[in-house]
This record gives sequence, C-alpha cells and structure tokens, in this order.
Amino acid sequence: MRLDKLVSHGAGISRKEAADAIRSGRVLVDGQAVTRPETHCDEGSAITLDGNPIVTGNRYYMLNKPAGVICSTRDAKGPTVLDLLPVYLRRDLFPAGRLDKDTEGFVLLTNDGAFAHRMLSPKKKIGKTYRVTLDAPFSLETLQQAFAQPMDLGDGDITSPARLRLIEDGDRPVAELVIYEGRFHQVKRMFGRFGLKVIALKREAIGGLVLDPGLAPGQWKPLTQQDLAKIFSVSDD
Repeated sequence: MRLDKLVSHGAGISRKEAADAIRSGRVLVDGQAVTRPETHCDEGSAITLDGNPIVTGNRYYMLNKPAGVICSTRDAKGPTVLDLLPVYLRRDLFPAGRLDKDTEGFVLLTNDGAFAHRMLSPKKKIGKTYRVTLDAPFSLETLQQAFAQPMDLGDGDITSPARLRLIEDGDRPVAELVIYEGRFHQVKRMFGRFGLKVIALKREAIGGLVLDPGLAPGQWKPLTQQDLAKIFSVSDD
C-alpha cells in the first residue's frame, strides 16, 4: 500500500497532510526517513509520524472503563472511552458492546466490524461476566432459579437464561452474574424485578477473556490473537 495512504488512514489525517508530512521527513519507516509519498510499504512495517507509531490493520484493545465515562465513539455530554486512548490510536475504533455510564470494567475496542459482530451474536452465546453489588440481602436459591429461565423484562423484552452465584454475603452482598446478551440496563432490570437495587456494577470478563487485574480504571492494553481466542473458548454452544 502507498505510504501516504497508510499514514492518512493510521493517523486520521487527509492524504494531502500525510504527503506533506512524508516530504518534510516527519515519517519514518522501520527507523528510516522516507520522503516519497508514493513509496509502497507493507502494513507490517514500523511506521511513525513525529515519533508516534502509525497503527494499521485490525486492532483490538482491552480497556478498564471507569464509572462516569460514556461507552460511545463521541458524545457532547462527557468523555468517552475513546478519549482514554492516545489520539493516534482512535481512528475507526468503536466499543464492541456497551456499558452504562456508571458501570465499570472490561470494554473491548476495535476497528474490526466482522469480529465485533461475531462476538456479539446471540448465536455464539458468549457470556459477559459481571460483579454486582446490591443494596440488600436476597435469597440465592430464588434468584438462581429465576435467572436460569428466560425472563421477561417488560414489553416482551425476554432474556436468555443467566447464571448467578454469591461471592460475598452481608448487608451489601456481592454476586457474580453471567448474561448472554446486552439489553438496555439488563443487569439492573433483572435484579429490579426482585426489589433489589444495583449499587455497583463491573464487567470482569467477556467469554473466557478476563479483565487484566493490572489495568487500573482508565488504562488499556492491546490484545493478541491468543487473547481474542479466549473470548470464544467459553460459551454455552
């Protein structure tokens, strides 16, 4: 692919801006300045613009979303998950599945629409694991039996069977819930059917890929193909 096209796509700038940057010596390919925009480069080449790496091809990132950040590509009301990444990485990225603004935890960011569709397809039955803190004790047996069946959340919005276990007992119990879709406020609505209020919610895993405990809220890391394979290693197929 032409170097100016790679730089334009990877840096989110116009082809003319990319060509001007190349001619001025601001672009390095494998550590060497290349000043001809028409130069052919492999997508595997190490390309930098003003010292910042140009990332090409399909990309995948694990983000530990903090509460208060909007799970969208852009929003006038507040910071989004993309705002947590460097500008040079944001081009074409989107969250593969969303979390509520006040929910924390694992968000997968990618530019690979086919991968996102596969991961989110109900047919794949990829579980999303949540850590849920509730405002009051509850009968574990009652909720396990109810959640293990399809649940009508209202207006015919019916969930797939889910799995629940208790992690911490007490006045503010903590539970682990695995669901297989991402309906609007689904976790809150499920517990709300039993008069329970969710006071803290964190997504800890997608399929078999667990949120890296070393990632503080707001931090992110790139994912390898081995990481991505773990997502599909645990399902109810």
